[in-house]
Amino acid sequence: MSQNEINPPLSLLDQQAQGLNAYELAVRVIEQGTVVSVGDGISWIKGLPSAAIEDILVFADGSRGMVFDLNRDRIGVILLYETEHLTAGTPVYLSEHALSIPVGDAFLGRVIDPLGAVLDGLSLPNPSGRENLEKNSPAIIERDFVHKPLYTGIKIIDTLIPIGKGQRQLIVGDEGLGRTSIALDTVLNQKDKNVLCIYVLIGQKRSAVVATLETLKKQGAMDYTVCIVAEASALPGLQYIAPFAGCALAEYWMAQGKDTLIVYDDLSTHARTYRELSLLLRRPPGREAYPGDIFFVHSRLLERSTCLNAEHGGGSMSALPIIETKQGEIAAYIPTNLISITDGQIYLDNDLFVSGFRPAIDITRSVSRIGGKAQDSRIRDQAGQMKLDYLQFLELEAFTRFGQRLEASMELRIKRGKVLREILKQERLAPQSNLFQLAWLIAFNGGLFDEANPSKIPLLLQRIETGIKTTALTLASPTEQWLLSLSDWFKAAGDL
Repeated sequence: MSQNEINPPLSLLDQQAQGLNAYELAVRVIEQGTVVSVGDGISWIKGLPSAAIEDILVFADGSRGMVFDLNRDRIGVILLYETEHLTAGTPVYLSEHALSIPVGDAFLGRVIDPLGAVLDGLSLPNPSGRENLEKNSPAIIERDFVHKPLYTGIKIIDTLIPIGKGQRQLIVGDEGLGRTSIALDTVLNQKDKNVLCIYVLIGQKRSAVVATLETLKKQGAMDYTVCIVAEASALPGLQYIAPFAGCALAEYWMAQGKDTLIVYDDLSTHARTYRELSLLLRRPPGREAYPGDIFFVHSRLLERSTCLNAEHGGGSMSALPIIETKQGEIAAYIPTNLISITDGQIYLDNDLFVSGFRPAIDITRSVSRIGGKAQDSRIRDQAGQMKLDYLQFLELEAFTRFGQRLEASMELRIKRGKVLREILKQERLAPQSNLFQLAWLIAFNGGLFDEANPSKIPLLLQRIETGIKTTALTLASPTEQWLLSLSDWFKAAGDL
């Protein structure tokens, strides 16, 4: 939003004299209120009897706010833009506009705030229009079944916890376990796949914001990505509306029939911000001091992610909300809320992380409720019972810690399970193609890894990655042809 768009609405003559644009000329002085107090990102106002929840207010000093709470004698407002001149006694006016954000393809590759103001030092993009931040989610009749895969490039997810376009998959775990890395890998893997990405950073330190932006730029992902940033130093009101701004931008492209991916990093901070604003505005607290409608806030946000049917363009919006746990407590209030809203979760475990298993995804607690229906049929057939077999291996491995002797068949299953665990390890920022996923699945099911030394597995996976670049094999190629090529690639890796 340009500086001109936040000037105070004075008399019509004064507006014309100042050369305000058409957007500001549409602001009409219907009623006038007065600031009673201001601080901590909120303001109390008296007057304005016609104000309603989520109405946009314009202050005479140029500040802007949104009505958040209505009392008998005053109005609680969260500030979206605040000048140093905002004090008690400042006049306040109603605006005829709903909260909106400029949208369009010109925003690809840009870094903006939740109001559309540029943060990357470049010129303001030329928008194609504006979209309201608050909208109803698409009706059931407009939706389609999730039927297209969304590849993350992460082996353990694409094979065992698959995600489909239009799905809402929660990423949950303690701080420092790689939640953001999974989201970044997924964004990086959308290169040349006609998926537009929106990365929303909520309440993060500037160093973390800069690190994320540098990663996206270095990997060439900004060509198809928009970053919406409301860092920790931003007003709480901006942090609160940030995910809704990203959702509005994604909806604009989804309505055009395009596939989009939106990352909310993270909704724990968003929930704490909402709790802070609610307590400051004296709303009654509920469980863990969160307001009673925090579930509704997140559900109305995530319900807007879906897959539209062909009659409505066929676009999709996939969501990767990130949530933080404390000491692995997945049963806390906000995590349980979001687990019940989303279509599955990817759970990161501290013990796995410490043991060196990266990404530290706990298969026993992770689930994808609908992604398997959208998974490529060849990959789904090859994955088959692999998740169940892997879970059984984990139980058998725990049993062997007691020193029990096992029969030969059990020992073989444990050996294959250990090999599979080594295969599933993956470095961050190294997404793999769907051909690679199919190739290692065929190699594992075909027994090519059975005699491999665990220390050789990274080399064998590297041979697969190198061989795919030079092969004419496709997802539809027969398994026998894949096995012949894989056997040759493995032989090139030396003595197993």
